[in-house]
Amino acid sequence: MNKLLFILFVCCSVLPAFSQKDQELFSINDVPIMVSEFRQVYEKNLPIVEDKESKDIDNYLELFINYKLKVKEAYDLKLDTVKAYQQEFEGYKQQLTAPYLYDKETLNKLVRQAYNRTKNEVKASHILIQYPSNGIAVDTLFLLEKINRIRNRIVSGEDFAVVAREVSEDPSARVNGGDLGFFSAFTMVYPFEEAAYNTKFGEISKPFKTKFGLHILKVTGTRPSKGEFEVAHILVKNSAKSQSKIDSIYQKLQSGASFEKMAMKCSDDFGSAKAGGKLPRFGTGKMVEEFENNVRSLTKEGAYSKPFKTKYGWHIVKLLKNYPVASFEEIKDELTRKVKNSKRANISSLAVYKKLKGKYQVKEYPKALAIFTKNKKGVLKENELNATVFSINEKKLLQKDFLKYIKLKKQTSIQSLFEEFKNKELINYFKEELVKTDPVFKNTLLEYKEGLLLFDLMQEKIWNKASQDTLGLKAYYFSNQSKYGKEFDKIRGKVMSDYQDQLEKEWVKDLRKNNTVVVKERVLKKLKKIYNQ
Repeated sequence: MNKLLFILFVCCSVLPAFSQKDQELFSINDVPIMVSEFRQVYEKNLPIVEDKESKDIDNYLELFINYKLKVKEAYDLKLDTVKAYQQEFEGYKQQLTAPYLYDKETLNKLVRQAYNRTKNEVKASHILIQYPSNGIAVDTLFLLEKINRIRNRIVSGEDFAVVAREVSEDPSARVNGGDLGFFSAFTMVYPFEEAAYNTKFGEISKPFKTKFGLHILKVTGTRPSKGEFEVAHILVKNSAKSQSKIDSIYQKLQSGASFEKMAMKCSDDFGSAKAGGKLPRFGTGKMVEEFENNVRSLTKEGAYSKPFKTKYGWHIVKLLKNYPVASFEEIKDELTRKVKNSKRANISSLAVYKKLKGKYQVKEYPKALAIFTKNKKGVLKENELNATVFSINEKKLLQKDFLKYIKLKKQTSIQSLFEEFKNKELINYFKEELVKTDPVFKNTLLEYKEGLLLFDLMQEKIWNKASQDTLGLKAYYFSNQSKYGKEFDKIRGKVMSDYQDQLEKEWVKDLRKNNTVVVKERVLKKLKKIYNQ
């Protein structure tokens, strides 16, 4: 059985709720189970249950007691201490926590921004001054002065492309003068995208940083996106006779020849020729500019271009299908996923950190931190670092905690590392408090915890036994042969399913026998009145 489906089933069937004003409905070995927990389960399942028998409180209570007995046995067997279980549960926990680590308002703005940039493309040229080989941690003031001098040359009238070829440390600038062509959201690193979309057409941006170094850029074009394209093409590679050959092909197309057949017969792109010239679907920036521009000029599906030249040779291209940018609602989920997986999600994280700093009592201890600015981390001794460097409410983080953190990090400024450390600990504290402060999260987490436990237990007690115990399975078949009326091999699956049910009934019977279940009849009677039973 698929584990995730099983857990989802349990999550639908068992969603505990807790209330301060509550009563004990039943107990297992003197451990109370409350009315609120049962009611939450029962009421959640009422809309999906059709038959009266399943809606009966007494019947449902029996099923719920059986569930709790199984979960109790899982804990008794210490299945929750198994390393594989703990790792898997931690994975689910991280998934459940993730949505809480984004500032929804900021995230929604970033998603809408990404959509607007998906619909509108920008063209830019840039100049790059790289960081020294020892990385971004060095003093970059001299780099900033250098790129400002370069910017002043261009602002004063020098040609951007000429200057780019002379000074840019992007190797491609020697060829393209820094021209990057058109692009949209998620094509460039986010700081570069931000600078491009926030610089007006024809203007030179202020210097800005990316992980590659310092940049300036010039916006040389803007246009609405046409989405993606599916095309076929005919290629004639460069030669003395290539232009006359492509012109001859074009004339034949004009006279009614099949584009696909001409591609198969004449195209020098042998990979696509076999498919009538058809190329993989593509969007902006995936093809050389001349090719893309000719594709964009075709307004009707089935239309083809006049011959045109690229560095690869002469082409004729036919538009098979245009896929415009979908509506915001159609691609909102995809954009949200992309935003969360990109560096721009850090903006949302910063908003979360800011809120948490306002929510909790956060205090720093500069004197305790000073030891890290005065000494190299290699000479500091962990057992001597017991002063508090940072606190969140009642939780204290010591100097030794910070030392453990920076030991894993490459050298950069202590203040930057301390900011990272504080933010990390704020998130950890928030996660710890989430179980205490958010009932929905607490209940959902418990669902997954018990669902995983129950899956492992059912696999051990029922499913593996039924599939591996061939003798037991056949014995069950022969003892119930009159019910089946067919040969074993023809209905093995049905027999195994019934055998699993039988094993589960016997197991529950033993659980009932070996545990003391006491139902509070007066409380149950009151409960039935609520549901008119």
